[in-house]
Amino acid sequence: MQESIKPKALWIIEKQAANLQPASLGSGVLVRSIYSGISRGTERVVLNGEVPESEFERMRCYGQEGEFSFPVKYGYCMVGEVLEGDLRGKQVFTLYPHQDYFRISEDRLHLLPEDVPASRAILAANMETALNISWDAELKKGQKVAVIGAGVVGALCAYLAKDQGAEVVLVDKNPNRASVAAELGIEFSDSEAVAGEFEKIIHTSASEEGLGLALNIAKEEGWIIEASWYGNKTVNLPLGAAFHSRRLRIISSQVGKIPASRANWSISSRMQRALELLKDSSLDCLVSGETGFEEVADSYSEIIGNSETLCHRIRYQ
Repeated sequence: MQESIKPKALWIIEKQAANLQPASLGSGVLVRSIYSGISRGTERVVLNGEVPESEFERMRCYGQEGEFSFPVKYGYCMVGEVLEGDLRGKQVFTLYPHQDYFRISEDRLHLLPEDVPASRAILAANMETALNISWDAELKKGQKVAVIGAGVVGALCAYLAKDQGAEVVLVDKNPNRASVAAELGIEFSDSEAVAGEFEKIIHTSASEEGLGLALNIAKEEGWIIEASWYGNKTVNLPLGAAFHSRRLRIISSQVGKIPASRANWSISSRMQRALELLKDSSLDCLVSGETGFEEVADSYSEIIGNSETLCHRIRYQ
């Protein structure tokens, strides 16, 4: 019966348009999808056809079908139940597009900790990114840290910085993000009102205004960790004035590689740590909506385009 499964997946068929289409089942153990998460930042770049040609290969996700720009099957926040093999009956997280059934190598599956529900585990890929950013930032107890951009990754960066004992403020131009900061026990500031000088600024807003703000609020010899990804957009920066005399640093962060300072970690152990960091139920505030898989194609572009969207959960039958 399992071999008669004809999987369906969410395909981006052209700019701002998606539908459900047949997809390859793949090879390995069979997994039934429970939830997947729409990672708005990256998927918006894909949906808008803004992946630069130079990044076509580096941007490929595991299980991707099609090519950039379109049509393409893309996504990487998947929680499912294993239907065969040594992990049969177990709930797992893996990096895979939005698809109802698929086969995958068992070594790409990460068991959910007992106290992390499947509904929250869709945040694991974003938590993994935030963890890598925090490593790149080399955060220390007592440091003054600003995180600019209160999307999912930014909020998780602020959450981790607070956990490491930093004095943190989460900054966003959207005042509605104050409620997210409050749920996580983090100070919030509107981008127009943020005050002070910060030793470390993590920038996740994917806007030149946000990066310009980071330069303005950094203290002398401050670090700006640039964690946004701009696709094929060009960013203008105010690198005149006091940028050099204040000896500021702009440091890129990307989850594809583990920092050299954490060479004792593997990709697998980093992901397992990310899952363990999801035990806190307050993180449920980062899931801003849920849609059934059969209906998601009709609202996908609207979900991506809505600035209030954090992580949107797709529910599979």
